Amino acid sequence: MNKIIAIICVVSWSGFWAFGYLALSAEIQDHTQMVTAGFLAFAGFLTGMFTYMRICRDVPDQRRSTL
Repeated sequence: MNKIIAIICVVSWSGFWAFGYLALSAEIQDHTQMVTAGFLAFAGFLTGMFTYMRICRDVPDQRRSTL
């Protein structure tokens, strides 16, 4: 299950960066393209953050075990 979450995390962050770039580089006159890419970038950000927090929660705390 952790591998699936890790794959979703990588794909989500890739989508965030790709669609974020498209939203920022879209021409000002084409609002629909900019808004659509912005929404997709935001969805990638939310999914990426959720999966990243899930991965961080499942990893045992290494600092406590070395003390």
